[in-house]
Amino acid sequence: MEVERQHYNVTLAILTLAGIAFALQQTMVIPALLTLQRELHTTTTWVTWVLTVFLLVASVATPILGKLGDQYGKERLLVISLTLFLIGSIGAAAAWNIWSLIAWRAVQGAGAAVFPLSYGIIRDEFPREKVGVAIGLVSAVFGIGGGFGIVLSGLIVDNFSWRWLFVVGAVGIGIAVILVQRFVPESPIKTPSRVDFVGATLLALGLTAMLVGLTEGENWGWTSGRTLGLAAAGVTLLVAWGVAELRVDEPMVDMRMLARREVLFTNLTALIAGFSMFGVFVLVPNFVEMPHGVTQSVQRLVDYGFHASTTKAGLYLLPSSIALLFSGPATGLIGRRIGFKWPLAAGMLLTAIASGSLARWHDEPWQILAAMPVLGVGVGFAFAAMATLITEAVRPTETGVATGMNTVMRTVGGVIGGQVGAALLTAHTIPGAPDVPSVVGFEIAFAISAVAALVGAGFAILVTPPRRRRRERLVAAEATD
Repeated sequence: MEVERQHYNVTLAILTLAGIAFALQQTMVIPALLTLQRELHTTTTWVTWVLTVFLLVASVATPILGKLGDQYGKERLLVISLTLFLIGSIGAAAAWNIWSLIAWRAVQGAGAAVFPLSYGIIRDEFPREKVGVAIGLVSAVFGIGGGFGIVLSGLIVDNFSWRWLFVVGAVGIGIAVILVQRFVPESPIKTPSRVDFVGATLLALGLTAMLVGLTEGENWGWTSGRTLGLAAAGVTLLVAWGVAELRVDEPMVDMRMLARREVLFTNLTALIAGFSMFGVFVLVPNFVEMPHGVTQSVQRLVDYGFHASTTKAGLYLLPSSIALLFSGPATGLIGRRIGFKWPLAAGMLLTAIASGSLARWHDEPWQILAAMPVLGVGVGFAFAAMATLITEAVRPTETGVATGMNTVMRTVGGVIGGQVGAALLTAHTIPGAPDVPSVVGFEIAFAISAVAALVGAGFAILVTPPRRRRRERLVAAEATD
């Protein structure tokens, strides 16, 4: 019996809800790390793994689930991803110690392919002229949900138990599972093939080695044997993965697809966007929470910060989330007229302006608040344009894995950005107070994010060749035909 196909706006509303529920839960844990460390009686290193293990498992699982979605149906795999995330949320809410919490966060990470699968469903179901705007809206949800997640987390941590972070997440995800299963039609475009277990294993091991080295490098030392050994192992395994994918008949990821100009430069821009965005989103709450004046723990003057509570620190990110709500869909409208590489380049440029502004002007609360909408528009433009550029550059049967790899690049960039920021804050401290970062560390971190975003704008311009060269290539192709 043929399944009744809903109007595409119904599908868009449900995918947007699923994305919000996922994005909220992804970032709500960040402001709660200190509370988790205190109440679960653990160390800074192990409580950090509550965030790290999610990123690790998500980076490995996302392209695999994207490939399986291309093979067996994107709606089916979206339901499976959301169900895994729901199970992980329920388990995390009932966690009895730090080890069980880390394990349940790993289960959450296994269901992290929500956005790539949603992009694939949009491409398969929507009229062509509506695809860009729809992808823009769902992409914006990633940043909107992430920003509101930090705000909501502050309210919960300041007034309730940390377990409610995961209860709230479970409710939203549970609703999304029911709606997706009931109303989102299965995609008609599938790719029958075998699962590439060798490629999946090499990719999983390579990403794990690299990300563990990045997340633990600050604790172990960047030149320690463990850090350098994991870096070498990660590079070796990823090179082996690339070689294996070129030789297997049915690869998990078509390396020739990743080498296409549009895909290659979009992924490079995604790496830099993750670096710049994650660094700023993590640093701003830390900056505004610093007590301006003489600290109680050490009698040293802290010449920056606004002594904000966890809730108020989250509110500083609210303007960026509101700006994201409008900039994502606007990207689709702009991209249809002038091409999507220009909103991508503009987004990276705006991100650079916001980061540079934070590096230079941060003495008053309004200066932070003024920079955040600019950052929100920049991130909204960049994320929406990246997703559309990828879906337009690949075949419909490659959408899941291609957008999954783009998400992985963004995640890896975010891990690198977070670790660079942490290293700078550790390296620059107030004299006589080695546990209190100085304002110089924040300024350098914001400045590096700004420079990186400018480089990303350059990569964005290279995503497609100049119009004249494209016209010449089309003429040559028609002459060959």
